Amino acid sequence: MSEAGTAVEARGRDELATDGDLDALCRGLASRAKRAARALATAGPGAKDAWLDAAAKALESRSGEILEANARDVEAAPGLGLNAAAVDRLTLSPRRIGEMARSLREVAALADPIGEVVRSSKRPNGLDVVQVRVPLGVIFMIYESRPNVTIDAAAIAVKSGNAAILRGGKEAIHSNRALHRVLADELARHGLPEHGVQLVATTDRAAVGKLLALPEFIDLAIPRGGEGLIRRVVAEAKMPVMKHYQGICAVYIDEAADPETATRIIVNAKAQRPGVCNAAETLLVHRAIAPSWLPKAASALRAAGVSLRADAQARAILPDAAAASDEDWDTEFLDKILAVKVVDSMDEAIEHIARHGSSHTEAIVTRDLAAARRFVAQVDSSAVMVNASTRFNDGGQLGLGAEIGISTDKYHARGPCGLRELTSTKWIVYGDGQVRE
Repeated sequence: MSEAGTAVEARGRDELATDGDLDALCRGLASRAKRAARALATAGPGAKDAWLDAAAKALESRSGEILEANARDVEAAPGLGLNAAAVDRLTLSPRRIGEMARSLREVAALADPIGEVVRSSKRPNGLDVVQVRVPLGVIFMIYESRPNVTIDAAAIAVKSGNAAILRGGKEAIHSNRALHRVLADELARHGLPEHGVQLVATTDRAAVGKLLALPEFIDLAIPRGGEGLIRRVVAEAKMPVMKHYQGICAVYIDEAADPETATRIIVNAKAQRPGVCNAAETLLVHRAIAPSWLPKAASALRAAGVSLRADAQARAILPDAAAASDEDWDTEFLDKILAVKVVDSMDEAIEHIARHGSSHTEAIVTRDLAAARRFVAQVDSSAVMVNASTRFNDGGQLGLGAEIGISTDKYHARGPCGLRELTSTKWIVYGDGQVRE
């Protein structure tokens, strides 16, 4: 890097002096990532896995400097308006650093998707045609207060042959810098490009917009955080965006549901971890089972700390429940609050999901196989569960091994996105002189 470029990057560690400096910083980051992506595309799995293993060891051996940096962020958190839950997500500990190291080792153990043959054929004219997986190129990851995303995003990007530009929230800036140093220090030692993983060092929010305007360098943007952040990225990005806006997930209790199974599933889907995108926000109950099942289910939900907001039919059965407003059906509560509606049929449940859902995760509880099949066929979401909690829409739970986020889009990837979802394909044709007539 030139002396001028180094000076710009150094100023970027806090706030940049001028808009011109910010332009130079962002273009420099993106152009270096593009060069690094070309090298990573041909890096062997041995080098990538060795880097992941070495980075895991370095996280453990350098935990002191990481915890010291994290303490600065935690100390500043109240002044940035973070609530207790956000501070908890921000806070690192030796145990959490150990979990991050373990995640790096788990990614190293996964099969490398690059070069995988998707399909192949021998054409009548003698051509050998092969479709193989290739990296996307440069991935720009924008996220909020969880420092562990720095580790997860870098690991999944590099393992799939992509360069990563990481932009965490200002509330975790010191933690992210320390974590990035650990990752970057190990790249060159293992024959990988030193700019394969870069951190946007400035806390200036304008940097995000400038990077989103560089499609000639960046191939994919992935925002991970609140709806406001995601909508801003979608509005400004000049490249494709992998995202979901909300997780308004519904559980439908069919008239043929097993009562005990239904109760166990809805309590888990709502209360096991209410502040995540695959937690249930809406409970739809068939009117035939509602009078006998709802009181017992409500008791179990309340025992788990869940408050209920019910429509008129449900309140006739649960008079202690609060009245649901029109807005409740369109709300991702991210809290121990559940909207409850009694429906006359599965068709009404499916129509409610189509009108109010976010295409994230839905579930049906039923012993009727035909009903389950119809629900699965007609509900348009990234994942549909049959007799299982919505909480299973997660890369690790579905066997991906690791995920970089959940997409509700229909093009290029949908649902939990892991290594394969960060690849594209290339057609390779082998001939021996054929020409087209």
